Amino acid sequence: MTDYLEIFYRLLFAMLIGCAIGIDRNLRGKPTGLKTLGLVALGSALVTMAAMNFAFGAEDHNRDAVSRAIQGVITGIGFLGAGVIIHEQRTEKVRGLTTAASIWVTAAVGIVCGAGWWQVALMATGLILILFVIGRPLEQFLHRQWMRKSDDERADISAREED
Repeated sequence: MTDYLEIFYRLLFAMLIGCAIGIDRNLRGKPTGLKTLGLVALGSALVTMAAMNFAFGAEDHNRDAVSRAIQGVITGIGFLGAGVIIHEQRTEKVRGLTTAASIWVTAAVGIVCGAGWWQVALMATGLILILFVIGRPLEQFLHRQWMRKSDDERADISAREED
């Protein structure tokens, strides 16, 4: 028998987690936000559960089918993520990598929600949000430390890394 309440909770949980991740992207003015990442997580959960035939017992679904569905989601999300990556030839800068990575990891969390691993989904979401909060200031701090070095010091460090 199909448990529609369980299906609803898994979809809702995935969507809410995607929205939480999307809030950070939205507040930073990035091309993906609350709605986009909510949809990514919701869709990933839906595909995962469909591959499980909406049956939640370990013996009730084909693990190979679930594995193929997960592979398809991750591959498809790669194309969506690639659409937000921009290489500016004039400045030689690449933009959008964090946004693309947030799309990818949101899909992964959606898959986990679809599989019903609530604790793992919450842990991953917590880590993602912590990284969003401390990542930018940490990167800025490290960049300032790097730029304080002289050109010769930076060249020496780069030369050692190449060896």
